[in-house]
Amino acid sequence: MANSFLSFPILGSFLLFLFAISGGSLRPANGQASGQGLWCIARPSTSDQALTDNINYACDIVNCSLIQQGGSCFYPTSLMNHASVVMNLYYQKVGRHYWNCDFKNSGLTVVTDPSYGDCKYQYAN
Repeated sequence: MANSFLSFPILGSFLLFLFAISGGSLRPANGQASGQGLWCIARPSTSDQALTDNINYACDIVNCSLIQQGGSCFYPTSLMNHASVVMNLYYQKVGRHYWNCDFKNSGLTVVTDPSYGDCKYQYAN
């Protein structure tokens, strides 16, 4: 019984430590924090076939002109880059819920804006 009593203060201290190093704000596990940016990108370990499938799926629903020649996100011309751009467009359009960035476990949400150069990743408030 003494061990369980001692673990509570230790656990509480650990949670307080996590709260302090997070900048004083905790967000739900699914990443839905109000006022905080969330973007969807392709998981780095995703196969080329899955990236192609994600591009085809998302482009049936969103305007993919950003990744076409002349588009602001055409360069670099990699499947990873193009898939990330359109997966994010899809995620922002259909609702920023973790399941809308799953793409058969090939997508992940990030809190750092992945925009670069003229390629601006859409973010819906």
